[in-house]
Amino acid sequence: MSIVIITAVFALVLAFVLGVALGFFEKIFAVAEDPLKGQVRAALPGANCGACGFPGCDGYAGAVAARSAAINKCTVGGKGTAEKLAALIGGDAAITPMVAIIACQGSKEHAPVKGDYRGVPTCRGAKLSAGGSKRCSWGCLGYGDCVEVCQFGALSIGSDGLPHINYTKCTGCKACVAECPQQLLRDIPVDRQGAVSLCSNRNPIKPMVRKTCKVGCIKCEACVKNCPEKCVVMDKGIPAVDYSKCTSCGTCAAKCPTKRMKIIQQDIIPKEPLKQAVS
Repeated sequence: MSIVIITAVFALVLAFVLGVALGFFEKIFAVAEDPLKGQVRAALPGANCGACGFPGCDGYAGAVAARSAAINKCTVGGKGTAEKLAALIGGDAAITPMVAIIACQGSKEHAPVKGDYRGVPTCRGAKLSAGGSKRCSWGCLGYGDCVEVCQFGALSIGSDGLPHINYTKCTGCKACVAECPQQLLRDIPVDRQGAVSLCSNRNPIKPMVRKTCKVGCIKCEACVKNCPEKCVVMDKGIPAVDYSKCTSCGTCAAKCPTKRMKIIQQDIIPKEPLKQAVS
């Protein structure tokens, strides 16, 4: 019998013995899974998006079953999922649906590029290799990294070169928020009312803002000076709104010369009820 055949037979016998041993020890040392975890897992939508703060639905299910996580952390499943979990283990099923907004309006028409970028065609690639492909260091690069990570088809790159959000599909999972290297995507409550600045250009020099983006915030502070509630302040060159005071009067939006101040419930998020808000 040749050495090759002997080796093959020995390998087969060894594999059989090891397989039997592994099966035996698996039964001996097996840890019974909490049946409640399986019930919780079945109630979750299975998106594995990480919006709950855990590594997928299995991780969240284990934490909920162990009573170490709140039952209202699944923004994808929304109120419906929270109510199912409340029926299983109790707890507060109240949930605040979230959606994403993009704080940039620097389209192809308004924000010129530095030159012909030929590197890796991703926002992160352009950011790392060339510091971005647009003259505005804070603007959207438009390669669609956010679109690629969205599991719900809520994002698409428009003809203007900017991401557009479909609010009937957005679940507030925060995947796009985490992915954007420019930190332009932000999550807000779906029922948020008030003004917001859709610009992230922090350059304090007005001519440079105009040079890099025709619709960028020029730091004129008209929104701050004219707000009757005194709820707008400049925060590192960007208008920030105190929503506990904002009445959505629209004065800041009307006074903004570049029209970057918008009223969320009128100009950004549609008025009709969103699917996730009533799920």
